[in-house]
Amino acid sequence: MKLAVKRSLDTVSSLLLITILSPVILLVYLLVKIKLGSPALFKQERPGLHGRTFVLYKFRSMTDSKDAEGNLLPDSDRLTSFGKFLRSTSIDELPELYNILKGDMSFVGPRPLLVQYLQRYNKKQARRHEVRPGLTGWAQVNGRNAISWKEKFEMDVWYVDHWSLLLDFKILWMTIATVFRRKGISAEGEATIKEFMGNHED
Repeated sequence: MKLAVKRSLDTVSSLLLITILSPVILLVYLLVKIKLGSPALFKQERPGLHGRTFVLYKFRSMTDSKDAEGNLLPDSDRLTSFGKFLRSTSIDELPELYNILKGDMSFVGPRPLLVQYLQRYNKKQARRHEVRPGLTGWAQVNGRNAISWKEKFEMDVWYVDHWSLLLDFKILWMTIATVFRRKGISAEGEATIKEFMGNHED
């Protein structure tokens, strides 16, 4: 019953926000095309509920700048000030409202990470896929990208075990404060966060 209520709230809220924010979404879409080039949307397969993959939508925040050999430059070189602004304010994640409307995601849950990470989780960490991934989550309001992978996954599994509608509302409220403070946007010394290579790393 609680899951049905959560899904209903996700559907109604995402549709309402898409409608209200459509002028903002369109404006950001045009600005991204002008400042960062086409395509304005970043699309990538991510694992969702039970590890099933879906296409995640975000506004792109990096250029396609390449070196003399045609290889993409490091993230730190391709992330412009405009891109940093999109990330720090989480505006780049507005297209994920469509993922929530479709049922790929929820407003609250563990963040959907890279597909290649599926083979790198231990049994406990893989439990993060027992719920739909979220636009925000317990790890995001407790350090975001500034905490270690080990801490992040422990918080994800804690959320799976302690999930409730009340906890979701608490996380959403904490998310607003986190976005305004623009804290934990990237790991120390990284443009975003270091790749998770498996459980020999934190």
